[in-house]
Amino acid sequence: MTKERPVENTSASSAIVFNGRVQKVGDRAILRFPDKTSAQLPSRGQVAVKAVLNGHAFATVVEPDGMRGHWLPVENSLIDLLALDANDPVTLEVEPTKDWPEPELPDDFRAALLEAPDIAEEWRTITSMARWEWVRWINAT
Repeated sequence: MTKERPVENTSASSAIVFNGRVQKVGDRAILRFPDKTSAQLPSRGQVAVKAVLNGHAFATVVEPDGMRGHWLPVENSLIDLLALDANDPVTLEVEPTKDWPEPELPDDFRAALLEAPDIAEEWRTITSMARWEWVRWINAT
């Protein structure tokens, strides 16, 4: 769901670091945040972060788990790049940011925007955070 792009390494002063294991949930790979780690995030909802997973930096959004915790989606491209398997130990460093990355649009939604330029223009006027909420809702339906 996240377009990977290089970001600068996070600063040690505001970074949250933990060790965990990649888990498979259905066809997704995720990394669950420990409760104490999740509690350090500024929101119980979605949080934009600069992340470093096993040395690879990227921008993404961590998701709420509905139980006051969070999890990180681990994209297939990142799994391939880092040669990860389910239950592999990893180290994650995150730093909350106000700069939301652009969400990856589902193919059918991207096509619909191409066919409706007036709606596509409206889409461009909303914040990246709002676009994440829309994409999250679309993917849930």
